[in-house]
Amino acid sequence: MLLKSIHHVAIICSDYEKSKRFYTEVLGLEAIGEHYREERQSYKLDLAIHEHYQIELFSFPDPPERKSYPEAAGLRHIAFSVGSIEKAVNDLHKKGVQTEPIRIDPFTQKAYTFLTDPDGLPIELYEE
Repeated sequence: MLLKSIHHVAIICSDYEKSKRFYTEVLGLEAIGEHYREERQSYKLDLAIHEHYQIELFSFPDPPERKSYPEAAGLRHIAFSVGSIEKAVNDLHKKGVQTEPIRIDPFTQKAYTFLTDPDGLPIELYEE
């Protein structure tokens, strides 16, 4: 078996409209498909990042909370690359989104920071 790339990342949110707004209006991802699945009482929103990767945003009635904190077992965070970390942070602050202070990766010397989505999912922005 040879893995070629990551096909998608799936996220379950607690407030669909709030998360939809965050991922489309705040982060600027493009909505490429939205479906309501009556049998599951669930929305599925497909989001694109420059036609390369896809995030599937799901809603379900009363999803259980997941522990999300540094160094917890499981998926640690999702990371997006940006051209300028300072511009990205300034844009987020203008939209009312808090970020951690910008740090420098000691191995790559690249700048990065973290923020969270409406459900507390950690998101990293990494300067390329």
